[in-house]
Amino acid sequence: MIDADLFVNTARDCGFGLWSGVPCSYLTPFINYVIDAPDSQYVPAANEGDAVAIAAGSRLAGVPAIALFQNSGLGNAVNPLTSLTHTCRIPILVIATLRGEPGGPRDEPQHTLMGGITTSLLELMEIPWEYFPVEARAVPAALGRALALMDRHRSPYAFVMRKGSVRPHALRTGLDPRPVKAYSNAPAAAPAEATRGDLLRVVQASVDPTRDAIVATTGFTGRELYACSDRENQFYMVGSMGCGSSLGLGLALAQPQRRVIVLDGDGAALMRLGALTTIGYQRPANLVHILLDNTMHESTGGQGTVSHSIDFCALAAACGYQRILRVATADALRQALRPAGAGLCFVHAKIKPGTPNDLPRPAIAPPEVAARFEAFLGRTQ
Repeated sequence: MIDADLFVNTARDCGFGLWSGVPCSYLTPFINYVIDAPDSQYVPAANEGDAVAIAAGSRLAGVPAIALFQNSGLGNAVNPLTSLTHTCRIPILVIATLRGEPGGPRDEPQHTLMGGITTSLLELMEIPWEYFPVEARAVPAALGRALALMDRHRSPYAFVMRKGSVRPHALRTGLDPRPVKAYSNAPAAAPAEATRGDLLRVVQASVDPTRDAIVATTGFTGRELYACSDRENQFYMVGSMGCGSSLGLGLALAQPQRRVIVLDGDGAALMRLGALTTIGYQRPANLVHILLDNTMHESTGGQGTVSHSIDFCALAAACGYQRILRVATADALRQALRPAGAGLCFVHAKIKPGTPNDLPRPAIAPPEVAARFEAFLGRTQ
């Protein structure tokens, strides 16, 4: 058994600067210590997959990160672990607890199956792992092995934590409440006049390509952004649907001096709606979250979403976003992207369905996109 401060401080000395996760009783000492520590940053995620995406965004921005959660929530993280960090070769450190360990301490019945397959599941995802170190002298070597393999393979590495690995640490501080601004129903936007391509071209023309970063959600959004103009400051999500805003959050927190534009979709946002709560609480003033809403899953066949029955602006306001706008035209988006003071911004952009004929897929592979994007973020920091 080790003390929380030993591992956290050693991890910090190794460069890890952000922790994001979902609580487990096994992880309580870590989370409490990181929350208390003035030189550590803990981002509570709405779910385990969001924690992985937040950590990935932080890592791309040059701040190595740790995603930690209970193994019962590992299933929520499978999608970004297999289609984001694996596909784009983004190394993050994962700490997953081992509830329901076969032959281990008695636990609740819902942990039985996952307890027996946790390590096998990591291996199926091609994630190297080892048991979490329980002796002080073993901590530096364990972190050294993790860093070496993360760098060599450009992939996550996992510590599997058994019960009783870390001594208790009482929480001395807490997450302060952050009141939200009152929201009055803004007039509904006029029917959409712009296509996705119209608005993507506005975004590209409105950002500083030498400073601003763009994260495009998976599917037609990333592909059409690439078709408009392929640039090193653009990250095209593949898979990991709904994780674009969380990746953008990790990036914005790691580099607060840089404007980050997240291009989301209505289907993607609905899939991980809890991400709005995390972003709204953190409130990075440099993040602009643009929701391109055509009321359908256009990238997968045009099936409808329920976005036509949702007030996304009201949701964003209730979650803590500070500047909220509705747009339906290219000119309205152009005005929205002009500097208007600090504050986390949400833009609900109605668009017409439709994509260009013969829309190309990026000729540059996902790992190359990520490496180029990471190099841009490092060079222009």
